Amino acid sequence: MPELLEVRDLHTQFFTRDGIVRAVDGVSFTLAAGETLGIVGESGCGKSVTALSLMRLIPQPPGKITQGEILFDGRDVLKMDDDEVRGIRGNAIAMIFQDPMTSLNPVLTISRQVSEALELHLKMDRNESRKRTIELLELVGIPSAKSRLDDYPHQFSGGMRQRVMIAMALSCNPKLILADEPTTALDVTIQAQILDLLKNLAREFRTAFILITHDLGVVAGMTQRIHVMYGGHIVEKADTNELFANPKHPYTWGLLRSIPRLDQTRREKLRPIEGLPPDLIAPPPGCRFAPRCQYKRDICDEKPPELVAVPNAKADHESRCWGTQTGGWLTTTDWRTDTTVFTKVEA
Repeated sequence: MPELLEVRDLHTQFFTRDGIVRAVDGVSFTLAAGETLGIVGESGCGKSVTALSLMRLIPQPPGKITQGEILFDGRDVLKMDDDEVRGIRGNAIAMIFQDPMTSLNPVLTISRQVSEALELHLKMDRNESRKRTIELLELVGIPSAKSRLDDYPHQFSGGMRQRVMIAMALSCNPKLILADEPTTALDVTIQAQILDLLKNLAREFRTAFILITHDLGVVAGMTQRIHVMYGGHIVEKADTNELFANPKHPYTWGLLRSIPRLDQTRREKLRPIEGLPPDLIAPPPGCRFAPRCQYKRDICDEKPPELVAVPNAKADHESRCWGTQTGGWLTTTDWRTDTTVFTKVEA
């Protein structure tokens, strides 16, 4: 498949009184047309800032994209003028924002908010855009869509507001949708409905998706590939099935251990990842996960590892861990039982 999006060495920083926050620090990845990609990690790891950077929505000041390239359909978004960027926002690239409770304008009707992009990008008149809005609301499962057009956001439940956000994102048939925590603050039943809706729409419209979440369980059945982020870096990349079957980074193991397993009898409590994420104003000099890693060695505190291909793993499986780069150290990778995960032998 041709590459729709290529991000090269992206750096996004925030200039504060306390110092420079390196929120996104050298992120690179690609996305093919029609492909679904999951970006997972704890709060503050840089997931949302990465998505906002792709649409050049970083507030300036204090934020700034200081380095890198964002090639969308072969053109660098960072070199476009403001009019060109406005032309692709909501049109070729759309975003489902994190909180449906606050992302909709409380003083505008649902019809006005959905139809705005149709009138701006597709040059529809008011009647055409209103008719298309009804179709979109029905598509995302809003009951009695025609009678709800002139309602305001406060008259919708959280799940219904999220469906409206999805309708807005789909309105111009974009090539890429960025879904930033699309199930935040929703109960598990509505969460399942929203995820199923997104999956079906991606299949029907052949739209590329980037699904951003902290929950590996959410991306398990939704994506083809997963990138795990920590401290502004991508620390592991793999095919979705490969990542769950053979994770290679200790942070990924920690994320997997912290979610319930339905295929096993529960014998012990879920194990959280001890410690706190790094301070991105003054990150550790070595591996950014080292202060929280129970398997670290001296080199982990001294020198940052690179993101490299995992030896003897499937193609396109990469990890940013010294354990995958020193022969004979990373051997048994049974993160479920913690059985001899590392053989602590020097390279």
